[in-house]
Amino acid sequence: MPVPRDAPAPPRTLLRDDVYSRLRTAIVDGTLEPGEQLRDGELATWLGVSRTPVREALLRLARAGLVVARPGRSTVVSTLDRHAIRNARDVVAAMHELAVREAVDALTEDDLAAMRDAAGRFRRAIDAGDVDAALRADDELHGVPVSVARNDALLTVLDQFTPVVRRAERLRFASLDARASLERHDQLIRLCAARDGEAAAAVAFDTWHSLTADDADEVGDAGVTRAAGSPG
Repeated sequence: MPVPRDAPAPPRTLLRDDVYSRLRTAIVDGTLEPGEQLRDGELATWLGVSRTPVREALLRLARAGLVVARPGRSTVVSTLDRHAIRNARDVVAAMHELAVREAVDALTEDDLAAMRDAAGRFRRAIDAGDVDAALRADDELHGVPVSVARNDALLTVLDQFTPVVRRAERLRFASLDARASLERHDQLIRLCAARDGEAAAAVAFDTWHSLTADDADEVGDAGVTRAAGSPG
C-alpha cells in the first residue's frame, strides 16, 4: 500500500511519547551524562520538535527519577543513586517474576524460539564486548514473557523503573559479571520450556535482583551518589 501524500501529522500523543523515549534512551546510554544540565530549547532543537513535548517529557523523566527538576533554577540528569537503584531493582525483579509466572503456560514454541534467539545474540554481543547489542538482546529475551503475560499494570511499572536499573546494568554487561547472565538465561528458557512456572519465575527474579547498587561503584566520581540514610 503506497503512503498517502496527504497523510495527517502524527498524533500529539505519539510525538510526546517519541520525545520521552529518545530522551530516556539518551540518559540510559550515557549520551546525556549524570549532572548534565538540560535546557528545553536546546533539546527541542536537537530533536527537531517544539519545546512543549520536551517539557512534558522532562516531567515524566523526573517522575521516573532520571532527571532532577529544580524549580526556578535548572533541570539536570540525575546521578546514579545507590538507594534509587536498589528500590528500582527490587520492583523490576518482582515484575519480571510475575510476568514469567503468568506467561509460562501460554508460551508457544515460537515464543521459546524467540527467547533462545535473543539469548544467542546476547552471548555473541558479550563475546564481542558490544554492550548496546547485549542490552537490546536482553530486553528482547525478557520481553517475551512480559508480552505474553498481557498485564498492562505490569508494563506500566516496568516502563517507569527499568531505565533506572538499565543505567547500572550497562556496567555489568561491560564486565565479566555478564557471564552469570548467560547461565541464568539458559536456565530460564529451559524451565519455561518445561512449564515449571515457579522455578522459572524464581530465576527471572534472581536475574534482575542480582544487580546490586554496588555495580554503580564502577562509575566512580562520574555520577554516583549515596542517598542520605541509604544502605552502604
